[in-house]
Amino acid sequence: MNYRYRSSEAQQELSERLLAEATLACESAKEIVKTNKKETDHRLLEKLNDIEFRKGELLRIRKDTVLEIDALSVYKERITDVLKSVKRNALEICEKCLIARKCRLSIDLVYDDVETNLLKEREVIQGAENLVDRILRKTYEQIRKLKATLYCIDHDLENKENNLHIDRRNVTLKETDFNLNIYHGTSPLDKSYVTLLRSIKFIYKRTVKHRVVKLNEWELQTNSNVIDANKEMNSAKQLRCYIDTIIKETIDELNNQKDVTNKAFRQRIEQTREAKTKLELQHSETIKQVTAMLNNITHIKKSIAEKEGYMALAHTRLGHRCQRPGIEHTQDLVEVNLVKEIHELRNVVANLQRMLYEAEASLRYLLKTQIQLEEDINVKTNTLKIDEVECMTLRQSMDYRAY
Repeated sequence: MNYRYRSSEAQQELSERLLAEATLACESAKEIVKTNKKETDHRLLEKLNDIEFRKGELLRIRKDTVLEIDALSVYKERITDVLKSVKRNALEICEKCLIARKCRLSIDLVYDDVETNLLKEREVIQGAENLVDRILRKTYEQIRKLKATLYCIDHDLENKENNLHIDRRNVTLKETDFNLNIYHGTSPLDKSYVTLLRSIKFIYKRTVKHRVVKLNEWELQTNSNVIDANKEMNSAKQLRCYIDTIIKETIDELNNQKDVTNKAFRQRIEQTREAKTKLELQHSETIKQVTAMLNNITHIKKSIAEKEGYMALAHTRLGHRCQRPGIEHTQDLVEVNLVKEIHELRNVVANLQRMLYEAEASLRYLLKTQIQLEEDINVKTNTLKIDEVECMTLRQSMDYRAY
């Protein structure tokens, strides 16, 4: 009996102790679970805030990147317009001027200051074309890099949005909710296995890896995207400043060379016009001299013709007096005077003939000079037509502008 009594008391004590331990264990477990859930909820909220912050940073940098792409696209159009203006307008006009001036004639077909400046202008235009073309290629490349960066940001934003969706759902879950699942696998739960789509720097390469993503890698990816975007935007801004400088310097150089060439054209046109005016005055004087010489020749010929009558009269009289009979055929003063008259008439006619020959020779020289002057005037007229009418008219359409 005593044994049973003591055994009963022992079992009661054990039962009371177990009840107390169980109650304590349940209370302790309840506290631990609540604490863990609270900690997890806090961590989830922290994570959500972190993701929201990083998403905001990505959205901000994305906006700046899009604005920079738009700005650089505008600069690309400016460069394209400048290149078209230089290539299709300026270079073509310069080449046409060089070709037109090859049609100059005679002495005007020389290598003058205008030719020198036209060749230099062509060299300047070709250099500007090459420089602007290189900048255009750099602009295209920078836009491509910005778009590649934008692609990485968009992909990161998509991941962040998905992550937010998942963790926001996790925050709203409660232990009393339906459709909760318990993991029954054998793999350790100390790590999270996720699928990571890592975006490389270029759009064309994607690498999908199934591995564990460490927290610092997750942070570094967003930081890397932000840093890369800032780097490319800084490069784009520097490129835009460089484009502004280059366009201004290029347009200034082209305008300066155009002004120098136009000045050489104007000076050459003025010299040609002055030479043409002098030639025209000389031509006018030559025509006057030709007219005067023609009148002189006519007068000399008329004078010679008049002397032929006097000569015939003297010879006729002398012949008649040779028919005098006998002693009347004497060498008297009349005969002496007739012989003297004939000799003097011959001398006068010979002098007039000599003057006529000289006048005719002078007329031939004057006519030759007149023809040469007319040829020279035609040469100057042709040069003025080429330089003033053709070339300068073409060059009026040369328009260099910093678009």
